Amino acid sequence: MDFTLLVFSSFSELFHPVTLIYVISGFLIGTIFAAIPGLTATLALALLLPLTYSLDITTALMACASIYMAGMCGGSITATTINIPGAPSAMMTALEGYPMQQRGQGAQALGHASLASMIGGGIGALLLIVLAPFVAQASLLVQTAGKFSLIAFALIVIVIAQRGRIVKAAMAACLGLMLATIGLDSMVPMARFTFGTEALTAGIDLMPVIIGTFAISELLIQARAVGEHNRLRREVLQTPAIRRRDFVPPLSSIREIGIWCYLKSSLIGYMVGTLPGAGGSMGSFLAYAEAVRTSREPERFGKGNPQGIAAAESANNAVCGGALVPMLTFGIPGDPITAIVLGVLVINGIQPGPQLMADQAGLIAPMLASLLFSAIVLIPLTLFLIGPYFIRIVSIRKDMLYGAIALLAVVGSYVATYSVYQMGLTLALGVLAYYLRKHDYPVVTLLLGFILAPNLEEFLRRSLALSHGDPSIFFTNMDSLFFIALTVIFVYFLAIKRPVKYNQQNRSTSGTSK
Repeated sequence: MDFTLLVFSSFSELFHPVTLIYVISGFLIGTIFAAIPGLTATLALALLLPLTYSLDITTALMACASIYMAGMCGGSITATTINIPGAPSAMMTALEGYPMQQRGQGAQALGHASLASMIGGGIGALLLIVLAPFVAQASLLVQTAGKFSLIAFALIVIVIAQRGRIVKAAMAACLGLMLATIGLDSMVPMARFTFGTEALTAGIDLMPVIIGTFAISELLIQARAVGEHNRLRREVLQTPAIRRRDFVPPLSSIREIGIWCYLKSSLIGYMVGTLPGAGGSMGSFLAYAEAVRTSREPERFGKGNPQGIAAAESANNAVCGGALVPMLTFGIPGDPITAIVLGVLVINGIQPGPQLMADQAGLIAPMLASLLFSAIVLIPLTLFLIGPYFIRIVSIRKDMLYGAIALLAVVGSYVATYSVYQMGLTLALGVLAYYLRKHDYPVVTLLLGFILAPNLEEFLRRSLALSHGDPSIFFTNMDSLFFIALTVIFVYFLAIKRPVKYNQQNRSTSGTSK
């Protein structure tokens, strides 16, 4: 209760002019990046990460929270108007939003998406504010061996969540783990894997990894799609203007959707968000599937049904609150954006974990207040004020946009470390990530592997030191055994049962066709 009151009292910091400017600017930047196909809020955070060095840590975290919320709701703009999701979490929104756009109801679809985003984001943030202290208290019961099993569980779930490319995801994660071992050993004063290069003694900084894998590689990927960008620009310029009053969804339509749909989808999104590696895409898919399953008229879905938009957008914005739970209480990012937010904390000397809510609640409370403020105030306000210009975002010339992004990425990587060598590493890692993505390797597992590796190694070695080298400690401690059993359950249901069922269906289908 004390933490909840602290969060609501932190709303006073939002009224500080400088802080409010940063929060609103972050929200607008997140919206723009999420609305442009190919650019994401993750890229926006990666580019702005160096700026956090010059900001107060509280202001930086509040801006990050607003970018996060904007990134989830912004993807619905192009998903609805041109059937191209600006963010992966908006894929299900495109199924219903674009048919409404074709019927001349595109603005109404965006209004439904904004309302659902506001409700889902608000519920997710409130659940985070209320439940995070209890989760933090429960996490104190996890001992050293249990912490290793928990991080291993998170890494394995992140890998198997990459459906259809689990082997490639595992290889990318291993590459991230290997990169994290370069430099001084954390427990023994000895340099490892530096290959005689003195500049690598301090290891690879987090900043080059984030900027290289997300910003530089994204620029190289997008540079190959100039023709597609030109086609989109021509299509957007031909789209008729939208009036502000068109965004207000009819009350009859909201009643038809029902408050239970919003609440249920928000809870699904929040629970999915607490799972490492799940993200908004899985949350919106599960909520959409549940809406179809429980609907009295499932045949209406896929043809422009506002209920599908409400379910998907409520869920993917509620994911924001859920994904911050494991990041704040265990230091385990739930998705790529929270991985970068974790980087902001680590860079500023704040170590997430069970004690964070107790020892540094004054830093975390304003961030959660900003998350709630972005959901219930900035989402509807932004739609009303600049909604008619949303679709024009896509018409920005890509040569100018990507040139500016490239400059920000390179300069930002240098300013973060003031090291030309680390800047060179940024470019090298960007090229590496580009080739990984080109061959369908998920670079997000590389980044999460790099971030989780130090704690994974530390708790492994400490556990073995406590047991004098006996690995049975991981099976005799109840907290560790719990996470091992949880890992087995997730591997069975996500990596074994579904693929087997899918293969059986494929065989039966091919047999029927013969």
